[in-house]
Amino acid sequence: MFFLVISTPKAEKPSAVRSNQKEFWEWLAPLQEKGVVKHIYTKLGRGAVVIFEVDSHEALHKLVNQWNECVPATFEVEALLPGDHQKRIAMAGANPMAL
Repeated sequence: MFFLVISTPKAEKPSAVRSNQKEFWEWLAPLQEKGVVKHIYTKLGRGAVVIFEVDSHEALHKLVNQWNECVPATFEVEALLPGDHQKRIAMAGANPMAL
């Protein structure tokens, strides 16, 4: 399952949270190597956008809690489907109510 997670860190001076930011990147690196993190983007100012691939909601919950330990934040989470899934439905002309 793919999830888009957007963080909005609590307001602090960037210089005050530099060590937390370092911890975040060190936490993230092995997840990228394992393929759990598919994409990561930083937001202008502070915050990040990460696409995770996990096998359960519980796995995502664990990751978001670990992230929050590194950088206290609020999170917006969106479940994602691969684009080709919707494309197949559209190209088949299927009525979503009939699926």
